[in-house]
Amino acid sequence: MAGPATVEQYLAGLPAPERRALDRLRATIRSVEPEATETISYQIPTFKLHGRLLVSFAAFRDHCSLFPANDRVREACGDALTPYLSGKGTLRFTVEQPIPTALVKKIVRTRARETLELERARRARGR
Repeated sequence: MAGPATVEQYLAGLPAPERRALDRLRATIRSVEPEATETISYQIPTFKLHGRLLVSFAAFRDHCSLFPANDRVREACGDALTPYLSGKGTLRFTVEQPIPTALVKKIVRTRARETLELERARRARGR
């Protein structure tokens, strides 16, 4: 079975509470990085910046997730991530207890800086 082709299709397939939670998350991400493009990658909504992964998000049976929580994000956000960390690069949250907007903004800003640094390094190498 084929997955969703667009973020709108992905969100339309969710129950209303999860859809509303991910719509808010999506709006927050967009407010921080309006130049990011949206796509579906690995069958989940993904924001890309300069062709590189910025963040992805998804809904599951009993939680929602925001990806990635890489080393740079963990370093920048510190203990604020602890309640949400699940595994090496996943942040889990529920509809009832979403990740605070200020923390989401910090995560996206951190990933955007990292993505831009990677793009500048790629350009410096002449690729």
